[in-house]
Amino acid sequence: MMDFSFSDDEKTVAELARKILSEKVTPERLKDFELSEAAIDTEVWQALADSSLLGVAISEEHGGMDLGFLALSLLCQEVGRTVAPVPVFASLVLGGMPLARFGSDSEQAEWLPKVAKGETILTAALTELESSDPLLPRTRAEKSVEGFKLYGQKSLVPAGAQASRILIPAMTDEGSLILAWVEPGMQGLRIEEQSASDRQAYALIELDGVAVTNADLLGGLEGGEARLSWLVDCSTAALCSIQLGVIERALEMTSEYGNERVQFDRPIGSFQAFHQRAADAYIMVESLRLCTQEAIWLISKEKSALDSATVAKYWAAEGAQFTAFACQHLHGGIGIDVDYPLHRYFIWATQLEHALGSAPHQLDKLGLRIAQSGMPDF
Repeated sequence: MMDFSFSDDEKTVAELARKILSEKVTPERLKDFELSEAAIDTEVWQALADSSLLGVAISEEHGGMDLGFLALSLLCQEVGRTVAPVPVFASLVLGGMPLARFGSDSEQAEWLPKVAKGETILTAALTELESSDPLLPRTRAEKSVEGFKLYGQKSLVPAGAQASRILIPAMTDEGSLILAWVEPGMQGLRIEEQSASDRQAYALIELDGVAVTNADLLGGLEGGEARLSWLVDCSTAALCSIQLGVIERALEMTSEYGNERVQFDRPIGSFQAFHQRAADAYIMVESLRLCTQEAIWLISKEKSALDSATVAKYWAAEGAQFTAFACQHLHGGIGIDVDYPLHRYFIWATQLEHALGSAPHQLDKLGLRIAQSGMPDF
């Protein structure tokens, strides 16, 4: 018999994350946060650091818990359930994971303990306006005497204005791919905060001849394509985990509202039309859960998750959109009241729907692979 249950350590991570985030990230706190000019809730971020959750996927040698990507995905899911304004995805997934896997010993020793303690934020710039495929960046890396000079623009970089280091994928003149670390203050680097519908911290990054040396290249000169593919798979699966938390909680809120709201002398949740719409949304949530867990398991076992992550992201877009609309619909007028918390889940679901590619984009990628290599082996 196969056992699909989480380990005791993984359950502990999920329970601790839910306790901290549900207690601290209340609707009232979120409302106050949105009225402020802050980009990150530093008190919540510090609480996660104090509980060692920021080091969940970092080795014990560098101050972490060494529980792997599966445990980190559970933390991401809890962030989604509370729509918490903290850079878990940016610092732990986009920045911390590639550094822990491909970074040199000296890089890891310098940066990973700071990440685990919440003292610094790392991120990666995977999104460009000129390219819809994060595996094919238009950012250029021109060969120089000491290394490369970077030219291009990155958009919607999570926590880009708050990060101490940003990982930049770029194409060389020879057509190979490199991943280079850049830091604020470098000549030719401009970082500008961006606003998005989910009110999270993003940045526009412009690179105009930013000089990097070979020592700044993650994993060296060779094999950049494989490293970027791995990072995109991990990032996609983590986004799906966040989206799972978002729509899971939105549907729970809808169920609670259906039991409380009375119309025609009975709870509206007792009506057949409510049942049907909610049941369809539940199917979407569970479809996303299963596909996401498969992708995360494959990544955790160091197996290819390219197709599984793409399928999961399809459900994180198509299924989440359906669920978000269904929850708004079943709430009626109160669902669009900004004093009621549901609107935040709709906004997050919409933003995550398009992050790293919408549903049609995922189908395009799958279709291209099928045309080139035949049906994937799921």
